[in-house]
Amino acid sequence: MNSPDSPPGFLGSFRALGDALIASVQDRIELVSLELQEEKIRLIQIIIWITALLFCCAMAFTFVSFTFVYMFWESARLTVLGGLAFFYTSAAVVIGIAFRRYLARQPRPFASTIDELKQDRACIPKEN
Repeated sequence: MNSPDSPPGFLGSFRALGDALIASVQDRIELVSLELQEEKIRLIQIIIWITALLFCCAMAFTFVSFTFVYMFWESARLTVLGGLAFFYTSAAVVIGIAFRRYLARQPRPFASTIDELKQDRACIPKEN
């Protein structure tokens, strides 16, 4: 009936549209999956770095504090303890602010997927 050169009918066009729609959805799902995997890896790396940093800092601060308190046990132990408390509190505030800035610089999760979906919506003609 239809030769290979003849244009497809309504059913053929409908199939092509359905196939294109399914392919587009599949591409978007694959993109979301890829970005989710990247976000998971980045989160695990951040947790590992933070854990290692906290452990090493805690050990260093503990032994440095013990050393200072031991050195000044007889003459100025309360002054040393107060100074160490002030130092650690100040350091915690500075590190907290720096970490907040670091998190603010991170890219939004799923930014590529959102951009692709916006481009898809822009291609769809609007009815007046």
